[in-house]
Amino acid sequence: MNVHINQQAHELTEGATLADAIAALPARPPFAAAVNLQFVPRDRYAEHALHDGDRIEIIAPITGG
Repeated sequence: MNVHINQQAHELTEGATLADAIAALPARPPFAAAVNLQFVPRDRYAEHALHDGDRIEIIAPITGG
C-alpha cells in the first residue's frame, strides 16, 4: 500500500500499522503521530491499521523561546 509520511511517499505492506510506518523511519522519541490529521495515542500505534492513501505526520517538539 502507498502512504505519505511527512509528505513523502512510502510503500508499506498490506496490513501495516502505524508502528510499522514509524519503524520504517529514523524517528527518535520524543514525537507525536497523526494519521489523516487525527492524533493517535502512543499506546495505540501497534493496533492502528493503515490504509492505502493515508497521510501520516510524525511531529517532534521544538524547543526555544
